[in-house]
This record gives sequence, structure tokens and C-alpha cells, in this order.
Amino acid sequence: MLNIHNLSVSFQGEYLFEDITFRLGAGDRIGLIGKNGAGKSTMLKILSKEMEPDTGQIAADKNLSIGFLKQDIDFVLGRTVLEEAYEAFKDIKILEAKIDDINHQLVERTDYESEGYHQLMVDLNDVQHQYEIIGGYNYQGETEKILQGLGFKREDFNKLTDTFSGGWRMRIELAKLLLQNNDILLLDEPTNHLDIESIIWLEGFLKNYVGAVVIVSHDKMFLDNVTNRTIEISLGRIYDYKKPYTQYLVLRNEIKAQQLASQKNQQKQIEQTEKLIEKFRAKASKATMAQSLIKKLDRIDRIEVDEDDNSVMSLNFPISVVPGKVVIEAHHITKKYGDLQVLKNIDLTIERDSKTAFVGQNGQGKSTLAKIIVGELKHEGKLKLGHNVQIGYFAQNQAEYLDGSKTVLDTMIDAANEKNRSKVRDILGSFLFRGEEAEKYVRVLSGGERNRLALAKLLLQPFNVLVMDEPTNHLDIKSKNVLKEALKRFEGTLILVSHDRDFLQGLTNKVYEFKDQKIKEYLGDIDFYLEQRNVENLREVEKRDVVKEEPKESNKQSYEDQKKLKSLNNRLSNIESKISQLEKDIKTMDVNLATDYDKTVSDPKFFDHYQAKKKKLETLMAEWETIHEELEGIS
Repeated sequence: MLNIHNLSVSFQGEYLFEDITFRLGAGDRIGLIGKNGAGKSTMLKILSKEMEPDTGQIAADKNLSIGFLKQDIDFVLGRTVLEEAYEAFKDIKILEAKIDDINHQLVERTDYESEGYHQLMVDLNDVQHQYEIIGGYNYQGETEKILQGLGFKREDFNKLTDTFSGGWRMRIELAKLLLQNNDILLLDEPTNHLDIESIIWLEGFLKNYVGAVVIVSHDKMFLDNVTNRTIEISLGRIYDYKKPYTQYLVLRNEIKAQQLASQKNQQKQIEQTEKLIEKFRAKASKATMAQSLIKKLDRIDRIEVDEDDNSVMSLNFPISVVPGKVVIEAHHITKKYGDLQVLKNIDLTIERDSKTAFVGQNGQGKSTLAKIIVGELKHEGKLKLGHNVQIGYFAQNQAEYLDGSKTVLDTMIDAANEKNRSKVRDILGSFLFRGEEAEKYVRVLSGGERNRLALAKLLLQPFNVLVMDEPTNHLDIKSKNVLKEALKRFEGTLILVSHDRDFLQGLTNKVYEFKDQKIKEYLGDIDFYLEQRNVENLREVEKRDVVKEEPKESNKQSYEDQKKLKSLNNRLSNIESKISQLEKDIKTMDVNLATDYDKTVSDPKFFDHYQAKKKKLETLMAEWETIHEELEGIS
């Protein structure tokens, strides 16, 4: 399907990756992993042909179609959700315009016997046939099904995309890609803006995808549930194994242990040989043997142990001043967005040094209450901050507030004050922005690098209460662990909005569950909370009461068979529609003959039309049977 051979890309004289070779085939679901800045998003851009490599070749099957979900998207303003989703069907929309144009001409013309009129009928038939083949009679239903799977409600379909947040716009873009039936799907952090229910739906969809899928994600459970192959980019090389993420890690560790053992044994043999060489070299009678051993030593292929990229950011959150015992008091907090009530009469007390988790479904008010606490949202009710409280806030979309036209260094200097401006480079260094990395423009940073910069920027302000909303989005797994350890060491008060159980474990001592405009307190860590709710993970909690049915496992058919199956089903649906219409027309003509024979037969062309419709019906019925036989042969 797609062959990548000796691919190399460099930035500022340093290779991001060098001489990489691999192949994508139908049915491959690849997790593309690596630390932030390793080149994952760059690899997707090259595979999508959005970017050219420095060297190497990419050979693709003829007419191969590739869909690419990027982290940054641009929308044309003024379209509804449905209109934007229908942009996935450019060929169908072109044919619809042609059909409308021909039908308009047919209505206006009266020269029914002319060659021009006849040609229009032929053209209409040809265009309708093309329209049918590419799924023109089914695309609207498919669109609604996928939009609902990704969390949209029917009442959202005719709303303008301008009224939705960046996360919801990303869902529309994902829907468009899923509707296009591309041969290869490239997905860059597809779960960052999805709730649990939509993630589960997407997992089911991708498991049954007949083409190839390449996914960049730091969601371990998502990778384990979807992928069947892992490619890691590390220190300019790739490691490619046909295992999902967790199994890949185990296998990589086993292979590395074998390499270390083999290298150790080889080194012993080399040392023994070198001793013999030194021993024989001193004796003239053994000189020939010494030369033979030297040649043998030169021919040995030295065993190398795979290197790991262990560079990680260094992070500490210092507390500014000690606040009063109660840092936040909230009474009867209520919040509406128009007619939508999110929170109602919420009472909340947060004490100094507590570590609190906000959990629950998306849309239940977790981020809303966080924004109310930090003073970003107006609300009903009373919220009071305690004595000496200084709040640091990391928003869910914090990285979006960064100015792409500034460099990393300028971003930090502009946010610094006189006291900490001299420490900017030290702080950047601890977040892996060293030397020339600090001179990069923000617009060229990966999503994870932007998040690291946003975290670094957070350290320029004093705080003793830290509110963080989904801080692990875009962060690689090593960076997540560094952040978690830093939060464990933080001696202030922590409020954390997250749906990542691994991240929350051992980090908080109180949990608030958000549901139906209310909150419920659990005096324990995340494991205690899950035990009380009698579920194994946060996914079970965040599912709605009625979960959409996941796509059923289909029979394992070849890629070409599945494409043919889709085409045949589209044709069958169209033929059945035509048969139904013809049967209605013939029945109406039969009724006219029976009730008003003289008036009906006064039209000299009546019986010609009547016989033509019957003949067309016979032809369609025969075609219907043929297609059914073909379908049975495939399935």
C-alpha cells in the first residue's frame, strides 16, 4: 500500500530521523510513539505529502487516498455542522450540482422529441449511475451516524460551526475523515478532545477499519485497544514491532536485555582474543597466529544495544506563601450557558494542602467550576478565597493562548518580571528548551512542546493553590510521569481535572464526582472512589447511561472485497428505490385504465410509456438478482 524507504529529515543541521524504512499495509493499525519533539507529527506530515523529506522515497499504490487529522485546523466560517461534514463528499456534491442542473434544463424544455432533449436524458442517467456508485444515496445517513457517534446531538446539526469550541470543531474534522473511506488514516492525537463515550465509539470504528491507520497518541489504553503494531521514533531511529503499546514495551525490554547479555558475552570473547594476540605477538613463532586472530577480531560484528532517549524535563512547583487554613469557600454556585444548566447550588470547601480530583462525564461542569474558582467565569452564588491565596491556573487549552509569532525565549521573557527574568533560560533548560531550542518559533512546536512551554510559563508566577484542567493532553508518557512526580512534591493545594486514572493514582486524597448539575464528595484517593462506585476504571464512570452500540465485528474480508461490497450495497439500495417508484407508477397507470379508460388511452403515447416502464422494471429486477448473487459470493 505505502512503502517508505531510507527516509531522512533534519532541522538546523541535526537529523530528526535518518534512513528510516518501513511499510504500511491494509489492516495495519499503528501506534506511532516517542517523546515530544521526536518527529511523530513530522512523520505524519511526510506520509500525507504535506511535507517533503530531505532524502528517501515514498512509493504508493495508484489512486491511494490519505486522510490526515492534524492538531491545528482551519474552518470556513458560516457553515453548519452538517454542511461542514458534507465537505467530505466533494465528488458527490459535484454530481449533485450536475443532476440539479440537468433536471432544471429538462423542466424548462418542451422539445421532448429532439436530439438535445434525448441527450440530456442520457446524461442524467450517466450522472445518476456515477452518483449511485460512489454512495450518493447513502451519504447523508452515514454522516448523521458518525456525527452522533462522536457526541453530536441532532439539534446540533444545523448550528454554525462558529458557535462550537476548538475541541468540537476537531470532532467535525475527524467525522469528515471517517466519512471519506480513505485507504490510509493519519490521526494526530485524536482523543484529546473526545469524551469517554466518543473514545469508545472511535475505538470500535477503527478496529474494523479496512485500510491502514497511523495514530499518534499518549493514551495508553486507547493504543492498547486499537493498535496491532507499534513504531517508536527514538534518537533518529525507529523500532517497529507487530504488538500494541503495552506488549511492545515488554518486548522491547526483553530484546534490550538479550542485547545486553549478548554484548557482555561478546565482550568477554573479544577481551580473551586480545589477550591471546598480545601473548602471541611477542613470539616470532606465533606471529602468524597473532595476525590471524587480529583479522578474526576485525571481522566481528559488534553487538549494539538499542539506545533509549532518557532526556526528560525537570519540574518543581515551589509554594509562594502559606495561606489560611481554608483556601476556597463556595456557597450555592450556579451556572447556566443560555438555557443549559451546568451547575446548581454547589457548596464546596477546599482546605489548605488538600489534593482534590474533579471527575465525571464531559459537559458536567468540571472545567466550568475550575474557571469559576480562578475568576474566569461569572456565576450565581458566592465564592470566597482564603487569606493569602494565590492561584496558579493551567487551562485545558492553555497552549492555544501562546503567540505563534514569538520565539520560546521571547514568550518566557514577556511573561517574566524583574525578579525572575534572569532565571528564564534556567527554567527553559529544565523543560528541555536548551540552546537553539529556545530560539524556535512557537508555531513550529509540537503539541507536547507547547504544553511544556505553557507549564514553564506557569512557574513565572507565585502561587500556593494550583488548578490544572487536563494538563496531560499532548504530553508524552515520560513527561506525564515527571509532571505527576512534581505534583506529588508540591506542598500547596491542588485541584486537578482529569480522566486519566494512571495519572491520578497516588496524587489526590479527595474526589468530587460531577453529575446532573451536582457534585458528590468521596474522602479518599481515585482507587477508593472507583471501589465505592463499584467500577474498575474511569471509563466506566464516564460512560453515559445509554452507551451507543459499538460497531460489530465484521467478517475478515480482503480490502478489495470490502470496497466492492460497499459499492454493490450502494447499487442495490438505489435499484430497490427505483423498483419501488416504478411499481407505484405502474399501479397508478393500472388504476387510471380501470377507472377512466377512454381519457387515459386518448394519450397516444400512454401504452408506449406503460410498456417502457414494465420493461424497465423487468430489467431492474434481473439486475437486482444479479447483484444479490454477487453479494452472496463475497459474504
